[in-house]
Amino acid sequence: MKTTLFAGIIWLTIGNSTGHFLLTAQYPDKIKFKGREYSLNSNPLEPYFEQYPGKRPKNGVISTALWRGYVAHFEVIDNQLFVTDIQVEVRDPNSKDNHHFLWVSMYDEVFPNTKRTKLEEYSGILILPYGKMVNYVHMGYASTFTKYWLLEIERGNFNEARKYNHQEFEAFKQRQFEAFKQTEAYIKLFSELKKNDIGSDDTFIESFISDFVINYTSKFLVD
Repeated sequence: MKTTLFAGIIWLTIGNSTGHFLLTAQYPDKIKFKGREYSLNSNPLEPYFEQYPGKRPKNGVISTALWRGYVAHFEVIDNQLFVTDIQVEVRDPNSKDNHHFLWVSMYDEVFPNTKRTKLEEYSGILILPYGKMVNYVHMGYASTFTKYWLLEIERGNFNEARKYNHQEFEAFKQRQFEAFKQTEAYIKLFSELKKNDIGSDDTFIESFISDFVINYTSKFLVD
């Protein structure tokens, strides 16, 4: 999972394999939690598709705003994380030009004979931003909002939810980062980033990990 997160975050924030920078905000996956739908600041299906690459939807339009080619829908039901739909954008076959698109479900092709599927392949902290946008950043999921839900998921099981305003969220990230720095996982990640030429300057690498620490940690490390 950490390899998936590493690849995905670097791709979104630094650049793709061609060396071009991705200066486009991403169309988010969606999750229903406590009866309300939220956007997600991560893509929980990616670990599943890393494990089962043949299942990845192949017919969707891929763009700079939707690098993964699909939008997944999730719901927390009975303390479990379920996939409820997977949609791709396709060209409208009834359109007279190539500028009209439709969203179609690919769920049955990925998970046949089920209405919903528990995502046991995912463990991590889901970030659900909501409220007013504090700062728009035209890159990845970097925009910030006034409020956040954080959901800790372990192999598809919901463990804990935390609710923060923007200032509390930033303070939590800093505490989480300081705790993460004391782990072997941090040392390994730092080494990987340095080896992959993300930055030769140690201060830059530390700042990068700090910014995305929630994506690199699968559990709440602090209160």
